[in-house]
Amino acid sequence: MLQDFKKFIMRGNVMDLAVAVIIGGAFGKIVSSLVSDIIMPLIGLVIGGIDFTGLAFIVGNAKVTYGNFIQNIVDFLIIAIVIFLMVRGISSLENIRARPAPAAAPTTKECPYCFSTIPIKATRCPNCTSEIK
Repeated sequence: MLQDFKKFIMRGNVMDLAVAVIIGGAFGKIVSSLVSDIIMPLIGLVIGGIDFTGLAFIVGNAKVTYGNFIQNIVDFLIIAIVIFLMVRGISSLENIRARPAPAAAPTTKECPYCFSTIPIKATRCPNCTSEIK
């Protein structure tokens, strides 16, 4: 059982997934900082100095902090836009790389009289000796 677990862990896709989760977590922190430290203060300034994180109301003994919810929605939307742009950029790079190379100029042609293949610069067919224009 331990050997099977070791094989499972060492498979490439599991390691790729682990790396993706770690990088995704770090990337999420960066984007959250961008939103909470740069974007949301600017939005608050534009709409009159409102700080979304402080928005709340009390129902009985419960404090409903809907400002945090708004903050998380903005975080999500910005993360989604950034990921969309990254995936779109990577896809366009892959499309550029996948384009076929332009076709090389032909080096041979067909004799119009005997239909044999001759060099493109030939003025006389070496097979039927016809003059080629």
